[in-house]
Amino acid sequence: MPKKIAAGNWKMNGTRASLPDAMAIAATPAGDCAVVLCPPATLLSQMGTEGLALGGQYCHPNASGTHTGDISAPMLADAGATYCITGHSERRADHGESDADVCAQTEAAWSAGLVAILCIGETLAQREAGETLAVLTAQLNGSLPNGATAENTVIAYEPVWAIGTGKVASPDQVAEVHDALRAQVGPEMSLLYGGSVKAGNAAELFALENVNGGLVGGASLKAADFAPIITALAAS
Repeated sequence: MPKKIAAGNWKMNGTRASLPDAMAIAATPAGDCAVVLCPPATLLSQMGTEGLALGGQYCHPNASGTHTGDISAPMLADAGATYCITGHSERRADHGESDADVCAQTEAAWSAGLVAILCIGETLAQREAGETLAVLTAQLNGSLPNGATAENTVIAYEPVWAIGTGKVASPDQVAEVHDALRAQVGPEMSLLYGGSVKAGNAAELFALENVNGGLVGGASLKAADFAPIITALAAS
């Protein structure tokens, strides 16, 4: 069975004042779920606590070198990370990262012993044009290196039009995509949904057959918001 994962992407949010929330999230009963927080890199080495796995939000394809401002997968691992997000739509849009770039980053994460949380998602225009599955298949084919397994990779479907907008894909829309992804990646790899996941819709989303958890943005910043999502996943 795929592992159930509640992953929080803090994006460019959080300072040392946020550490008590991380500790409270770690203390939330999670059953057989893995709870992963991906804070800013500045907090990784300070956030280690039992019951909480940590992840980076990005890694450079190279292990070291003359890349001012970047961070490598070995650096993330050294700071305590065991996961790394690759291919998030905000990285693709803000930094022009292509599928080939994401593929190289995913391989770099693996080389450092990190599990890649590889993100794919369509824009609103692509969905309205009926291109969703074609777009996602192309992204996955271009971004996922050979050698992907349930042990080194998690796939996160995040429709671009639902990230941080308050809009959520309907259960039927999510099920259609996740069922198609399951057919493509096999029965064991974890498939996460991301896009305005919150306490009010988590149980409905996690009840879908091929949704094994969530990659949560804003609702993961505070324990009071993230804990009910973890609880919903544990009960699913």
